Amino acid sequence: MTSTEPFLVFGSPLIEQAEIDEVLACMRSSWLGTGPKVAQFERDFADYQHLPPSRVAAVNSCTAALHVSMVAAGLEPGAEVITTPMTFCASVNAIIHAGLTPVLADVDRQTQNIDAAAIEAAITPRTRAIVLVHFAGRPCEMDAVMAIAHKYNLCVIEDCAHAIETSWKGQKAGTFGDFGCFSFYATKNVTTGEGGMVIGRDEALIARAKVLALHGMSKDAWHRFGDSGYKHYQVVEAGFKYNMMDLQAAIGSPQLARVERNWLRRQQIWRMYMEAFADCPVWLPAPPAADTLHAYHLFTIMVDEERCGISRDAFLDAMNDLRIGTGVHYQAIPEHPYYQQRFGWRPEQWPNAMWLGRRTVSLPLSPKLSDADVARVIAAVRGILG
Repeated sequence: MTSTEPFLVFGSPLIEQAEIDEVLACMRSSWLGTGPKVAQFERDFADYQHLPPSRVAAVNSCTAALHVSMVAAGLEPGAEVITTPMTFCASVNAIIHAGLTPVLADVDRQTQNIDAAAIEAAITPRTRAIVLVHFAGRPCEMDAVMAIAHKYNLCVIEDCAHAIETSWKGQKAGTFGDFGCFSFYATKNVTTGEGGMVIGRDEALIARAKVLALHGMSKDAWHRFGDSGYKHYQVVEAGFKYNMMDLQAAIGSPQLARVERNWLRRQQIWRMYMEAFADCPVWLPAPPAADTLHAYHLFTIMVDEERCGISRDAFLDAMNDLRIGTGVHYQAIPEHPYYQQRFGWRPEQWPNAMWLGRRTVSLPLSPKLSDADVARVIAAVRGILG
């Protein structure tokens, strides 16, 4: 089964004239690095999160946001940090790069989010933090997670890479824990191509994260080279090269301005998929829980060979033959050889994550999709499943 139609790129972002104009203005200004547009994007994001700008810091990726959050938190070397096995490797790698020890707690098979009971079962005397992931844009059970964190005096870092719009009982994801970390990667609901943001409840810790993100320097580039005159800086920590560029922020602010409109379109596509696949032999996402806001970042189906008559990987190949891009979010972390070799992890230790990771397929879900594109995806899935 093949197709001659144009390839439908998975997660292709919707870029409009406003972003193009802002990038051109940035290039004409010759200010490409960290400067006024980054500062504006931080203010815009703070407004969106209902936070003061002093509690927001732009960085060059969500991975960087996770890393500097853990360093800024002052967790002692080797301390254990509990996280989910159903996530991108960056969630675990940031823990490792911060000199900490990752510990996995299994997910709930329906929500695909980390299970609060599994978090508590994984706590030891060396546990100091929880890194939770709001998977696909669905909020974790924050009441239960925060109750555990308070009970054991644990730092909470929210990986909100999928969850810019997400809220739990009226409160925005990323504002429950000590830090919230966001991604603006090319496939995300708000994109800067590459980029991230860290927010936090403690202004002093966010100030430290900001310093860590640019070599540990006491002044960023804008303050050193701005039109008010040169400012000397001092290196106060051994930091990292994690700063966002104005070129990236120039894309981000117009993207953020359309976040609600784009969310409504993704919700519409999500509902079209749910209706179209209701009678198909695949597992569909659980509906959003009451009193929550789902970001609709990913639409994942579970393709089980026994139930569907085709394996997950054969399904991916068939979609590719029809020139439709798909994703896998995710193979469970302990499926990867590095973590098996370093930590002795085996997938069977986290059976729900293993089950999901061996069956999951992400279908295209982007405001750039036309109704015809969505109809094409639906026809392809139904055709492959017979």
